[in-house]
Amino acid sequence: MSTARTELVAAAARLAELGLSPGSSGNVSVREGEEIVMSPTGADLAALDAERLSVLDDAGTLLAGPRASKEFPLHRAFYRRDPAFTAIVHLHSACASAVSCLAPWSERSALPPITPYFVMRVGQTPLVPYADPGDPAQAEAIERLAWPFRAALLANHGLVVAGRTVAEALDAAIELEEASKLLLLLGDRPIRTLEESDAVRLGERYGSPWGG
Repeated sequence: MSTARTELVAAAARLAELGLSPGSSGNVSVREGEEIVMSPTGADLAALDAERLSVLDDAGTLLAGPRASKEFPLHRAFYRRDPAFTAIVHLHSACASAVSCLAPWSERSALPPITPYFVMRVGQTPLVPYADPGDPAQAEAIERLAWPFRAALLANHGLVVAGRTVAEALDAAIELEEASKLLLLLGDRPIRTLEESDAVRLGERYGSPWGG
């Protein structure tokens, strides 16, 4: 069994332990060469089995395992955007889902640069217009966005993050949920964000997209 699959199962269990994957919601994947290995449809992230994951090619053809989540096109869109991405996390976590129901801070990011850690670990996070879960049109919209990003909020739905490793995707998902929580706690108060120059500098230093 590959290390990536074992890490994916452990990361999914951690997300469930943190309460970020209510019920059987959310899905995770890793890319292994030309194949995408993904949590099956309706799977509980707390109870994934590394030997019972869905294996698909880039066209979405099931090569092995049970039927994959309908969100496969969403995962594939991120893998197509950047060959460096090897892991994807999609969650319906409460705070990020709540922020996905609000107007975005800007065209390029639903959240402002509220903390250095949000910029360092996540980066700009566009709000993608609503589409029904699994609708390929939403994945196509993600592929068409012209600026760099490794995380997005799906309007009225939840979060999706990509990472160069499983650990990076896990950390980014947790950080995005925490940044969303902070934003909700601040409510209507005037927010002092990082200066744009500070966010850009941090993004360049830590390889997380901000601006550009």
